[in-house]
Amino acid sequence: MSSAAPAPSPAARLRGLKPDWISDPKVWRTEVLAGLVVALALIPEAISFSIIAGVDPAIGLFASFTMAVVISIVGGRRAMISAATGAIALVVAPLNREHGLGHLIAAVILAGAFQVVLGALGVAKLMRFIPRSVMVGFVNSLAILIFMAQVPEMRNVPWPVYPLIVGGLALMVFFPRITTVVPAPLVSIVVLTVITVAAGIAVPTVGDKGELPSSLPVPGLPDVPFTPETLTTIAPYAFAMALVGLMESLMTAKLVDDITDTRSDKTRESIGQGIANIVTGFFGGMGGCAMIGQTMINVKVSGARTRLSTFLAGAFLMVLCIVFGPVVSDIPMAALVAVMVMVSFATFDWHSVAPKTLRRMPAGEIAVMLVTVACVVATHNLAIGVVVGSVTAMVVFAKRVAHLAEVTAVTDPDGTTVVYRVTGELFFASSNDLVGRFAYATDPQKVVIDLSSAHIWDASSVAALDAIETKYARHGKTVEITGLNAPSARLHDKLTGELSAH
Repeated sequence: MSSAAPAPSPAARLRGLKPDWISDPKVWRTEVLAGLVVALALIPEAISFSIIAGVDPAIGLFASFTMAVVISIVGGRRAMISAATGAIALVVAPLNREHGLGHLIAAVILAGAFQVVLGALGVAKLMRFIPRSVMVGFVNSLAILIFMAQVPEMRNVPWPVYPLIVGGLALMVFFPRITTVVPAPLVSIVVLTVITVAAGIAVPTVGDKGELPSSLPVPGLPDVPFTPETLTTIAPYAFAMALVGLMESLMTAKLVDDITDTRSDKTRESIGQGIANIVTGFFGGMGGCAMIGQTMINVKVSGARTRLSTFLAGAFLMVLCIVFGPVVSDIPMAALVAVMVMVSFATFDWHSVAPKTLRRMPAGEIAVMLVTVACVVATHNLAIGVVVGSVTAMVVFAKRVAHLAEVTAVTDPDGTTVVYRVTGELFFASSNDLVGRFAYATDPQKVVIDLSSAHIWDASSVAALDAIETKYARHGKTVEITGLNAPSARLHDKLTGELSAH
């Protein structure tokens, strides 16, 4: 008899639980360097969003730190970056302006609770109703917004800013041809910083955006009265923040899914966003959601694929601010502008606007994409663009399929029966025209409506069939409906005769 295989040791069992990348030094190098690049790019963004929200720069930086660290553990999409964002800043700015920081922090915590509830209720499943044309418009408008956000950094600035930006772009284009061991954006930031400091070139720097924090955030409760009046004040802002944050995060997760050819847990991501915002609120941050630009730096430019890069982006952010604040303050804004311009260029779906693609694409699809882009660019709110684009896509789809219901009539040779064959999908848009497709006065006494090649989707279609029967009955003629498939038959049997107001 052969002896049984020895039981694996506890160390071997532990190794089996660890992801493969834990022991891969190449993956570690990629993730660590990606996290560092993202952290550098987060600093000026977080400070800018703090200004939009009307709070101290430290509030935005604390939010970026806690959001990234927490979501790296509880989120459902690996390598995605969450931090303080412009969309959230725009939502909470009026609340902070009218009621103060305490109410803003309380709204962040409540928004997180809303997101947890919405995530548990399955809001992520709604993502499947967002058409591809809206997704393409979302991506393209994102690229445009990223570029537009850099334009103010290129206006009314000393002339050396422009060659520095061009030099940074050149480094990111050509350096990867030499080696990809170190991310090109990091090389660009370091080289441009060394040049400006060594040569004493006076250009705007990160330090000009605001003072960096000198200590870690401390947890605490928001300074607000815990009364129903406070709840009614913050609830509308919190709910708006929850919806905007979830939409941006889920859309970004889907984009990363497509780039990496992997699937993410959207329900976990929704709940994770809520948990991250609750934690952020208790640490005095302004809240946030997925950051598309920084996520593109992490995933598409730097090649990160694990939670480690997300965690390190938040950790490095605080280390850079607290330990290396004076050095980080000297980074020229031109270096970060060059990185974001490159991200904008890489994010835009150039294939979607190629003449060859536009010639083949249905006009309705192009219209949906353009509407999405126009709304996002006009409002600077990705959530509004996605909602308007999706509604436009539904209208285009309804208009298209409304014409797919065909009616053909065949009269028996003896002239006593006419058979109407209905083909297509019957719903509110297509069934509205159905009533007018029958010859009520001239048809023979018996009318058969064959629905074996059709499907009934809603009450409007049942009501249309009832109206047809009623019209024939007024002429003393009988109607027989045949060929209903099982779901259509159940819906018809349930609603027929119940929808008339008379």
